[in-house]
Amino acid sequence: MNLFERYLSLWVALCIVAGVALGHLLPGLFATIASAEIARVNLPVAALVWLMIIPMLLKIDFGALGQVREHWRGVGVTLFINWAVKPFSMALLGSLFIGHLFAPLLPSAQIPSYIAGLILLAAAPCTAMVFVWSNLCEGEPHYTLSQVALNDVIMVFAFAPLVGLLLGVASISVPWATLLISVLLYIVVPVIVAQAWRRALLASGPAALARTQHVLQPVSLVALLTTLVLLFGFQGEQIIAQPLVIVLLAVPIVIQVYLNAGLAYWLSRRFGVAWCVAAPAALIGASNFFELAVAAAISLFGLNSGAALATVVGVLVEVPVMLSVVYLVKASRGWYEAGAGTTETAGKEART
Repeated sequence: MNLFERYLSLWVALCIVAGVALGHLLPGLFATIASAEIARVNLPVAALVWLMIIPMLLKIDFGALGQVREHWRGVGVTLFINWAVKPFSMALLGSLFIGHLFAPLLPSAQIPSYIAGLILLAAAPCTAMVFVWSNLCEGEPHYTLSQVALNDVIMVFAFAPLVGLLLGVASISVPWATLLISVLLYIVVPVIVAQAWRRALLASGPAALARTQHVLQPVSLVALLTTLVLLFGFQGEQIIAQPLVIVLLAVPIVIQVYLNAGLAYWLSRRFGVAWCVAAPAALIGASNFFELAVAAAISLFGLNSGAALATVVGVLVEVPVMLSVVYLVKASRGWYEAGAGTTETAGKEART
């Protein structure tokens, strides 16, 4: 790693502080940036996401996507965590911490709304940011793209009934515009742009593609840090006005991230999944589609509701906590491969 990447945790911490401070000092500027949105999808953030993930999508050869079937165990683990574990574990953690342990410290009228917001956050697996986490942990890019696409398809059909079940309501108002525009802006458009660019570069030879990827690598990290400043800047006033509520809501979110990432990582090891798939599987299993969660919370409970605030805390927690998960899976690679009995890796070596 170069000097910039080696001290990424420090830059993240500085960006969080800068975001909160700037959001407090320049609320009008950040309010203007936050208002540049379509169906709750912020366009400046979407542009930064493009800068983050297009360099990573350049690595993907669509002709090699068929190889993903070799990683069916990793796909199965992630689907199990995303749809059978994560929403229910969040409902349990929300009830335990917000409904009981922290209840005396929170406004009682908002407690059910806080829990609902946490459930909305956990019910939708992350999309675009997963490419960033996968790239940072050297994950298998074809698996990552396939898993994200599969989760997006499932989300269209499963999000509403799953949230309805956990919230105990007959029906919910799914923000379809947010869901569809997010998938279009964060997945479809970047994939098309990256593949067209990849073909143009390969026409000049593999060296041209390699040079471009090398040049764009720091651009991705700078875009990630700029996104962090914006996200914390958007909520700078709330963080300063309600620091205790923010911290308390963050507790079950952080616990569920580590719980689900750890479970996905452990299951991958038990089932002999190659580490290059297990690492992004853990990250996909733990991260959240916060744009959809925020939009659903506002639609169901209102802009100033506890549910909306809980989903916003998810936004604030997402980047620093997921970066820590990236560090953990990379640091534990030796342990993972020593005891995984990697069926996928063994199969590849046998064919070789």
